[in-house]
Amino acid sequence: MPPTLASLVQHSALKLTVRAGADRLDAPVRWAHASELADPVPYMEGGELLLVTATNLDAEDPEAMRRYVQRLTGAGVVGLGFAVGVNYDDVPQPLIDAAEEAGLPLLEVPRRTPFLAIAKAVSSEIAAEQYRAVRAGFEAQRDLTKAALAGDGPAEILSRLAAQVDGWAALYDSAGAVVAAAPDWAARRAGRLTADVERLRDRPAPASVVVGDTDDRVELQTLGTGRRARGALAVGTGSALGTAGRYAVHSAVALLTLTTARSRSLQGAEQRLGAAVLRMLLAGQPDHARAVAGDLYGGLLDAPFRLLIAEAPDPSTTALLGEAMEAAASRAGETLLMVPEGERLVVLASDGGAAVAACAAYADAQEQRIPGDQTSPEEGEVVVGLSAPAGPIAVSAAYKQAEQALSVARRRGRALVEHEELATGSVLPLLADDAVRAFADGMLRPLHEHDAKGRGDLVASLRAWLSHHGQWDAAAADLGVHRHTLRYRMRRVEEILGRSLDDPDVRMELWLALKATSSPTTP
Repeated sequence: MPPTLASLVQHSALKLTVRAGADRLDAPVRWAHASELADPVPYMEGGELLLVTATNLDAEDPEAMRRYVQRLTGAGVVGLGFAVGVNYDDVPQPLIDAAEEAGLPLLEVPRRTPFLAIAKAVSSEIAAEQYRAVRAGFEAQRDLTKAALAGDGPAEILSRLAAQVDGWAALYDSAGAVVAAAPDWAARRAGRLTADVERLRDRPAPASVVVGDTDDRVELQTLGTGRRARGALAVGTGSALGTAGRYAVHSAVALLTLTTARSRSLQGAEQRLGAAVLRMLLAGQPDHARAVAGDLYGGLLDAPFRLLIAEAPDPSTTALLGEAMEAAASRAGETLLMVPEGERLVVLASDGGAAVAACAAYADAQEQRIPGDQTSPEEGEVVVGLSAPAGPIAVSAAYKQAEQALSVARRRGRALVEHEELATGSVLPLLADDAVRAFADGMLRPLHEHDAKGRGDLVASLRAWLSHHGQWDAAAADLGVHRHTLRYRMRRVEEILGRSLDDPDVRMELWLALKATSSPTTP
């Protein structure tokens, strides 16, 4: 505890006597200061015990003393020490009355007690309090370090930190999700601060902020040594942290940062192993892949999984998606195989699991921020292609499916496309691609130019003939012309295009060209 007026009164060597404000002696004293100025307020900071002999005061004037005392209390002075036997043999009654009226503790200082002795007593108690706080801080650091070295993980560090600050503590991952909290009830309280953690995460690290409500005061600190935070620590207390509590929080930040960095190193090793497993699967060596995967990824290969490929111009964008998937997988106890490949991120995740759901949610949130028809990889947004459910022997096919879905997502301005959408849907939406339209326009342009000169309706005739699978009578009836007329028109199509309609590839290309030029501009 810092020195108080009560502790100074109880100091046997000082011989101080309380003359007013006896009910307010528990006020802490920041310093003891002597001043004979008629108005010392400009030199006060608040929390002082002011020592005077009344050299420049009319201590017998009730109104003057009332104004003097009111100025002192307004400046935050916690007590007034009046030396007797110097200018006044006793404490003047007007000063006692003014102090009692204002609730300002008034201490009588005997002549044999120099002001310097009071200042030394205050200084000694402040120094002793600081020493106790620093010692308690070092003990807190040692306690937290033991927890970290014991390998009990972040949960034990949080538990000991909460005890040290007499409050609660919580750890957030890089995505802003609560990883652990102590005591257990604090998890719900920490969960209400997710938005604050996300805002803090967007600031350059290291960063901190104090938030709070009617329940407590919460200090948020980022974790990590790089530009981007690797997580955050929340510490909730009933009041501002003291010196010992501050030492404990700083120690916890350092230890949790080291724990996070160690986890990142381990994650790097896991990614290298995952990359080897993925290469073996793509090479059609599932047995070798299982042997290398061991307990780390073996469970993932025992059930259907999805392969997804995420792509963005900035690798940090795919990294954010990866962190969201990692956090979801960690909370659900799922295994995740994740391999960064430059601007791409290749992931194997459990089919129907939390990681795949987190990817879909991330993509959905992105499309809500920027409408799908405006997004593009060039604008920095992530694009994801997702394969159908697969097993170890079909990873190569799943990779192709994900690439195909990624290509379609890129063309359509979608954040995520599943291969199943392509497999169960129509091929016609794919014809909306600008390159396909350009090809179709170029292929049919000679026929359109022929028809524009009024020499016949070759485009409509070709469409009717192809739609009736080359059946002359049905196509002619549909057009309302004689079949010989239709035969003549198809010969003209062959002559103008320089291609034979007997070739099935030619018929296919013409049919797709007709569909591409007649399909809507948006799939």
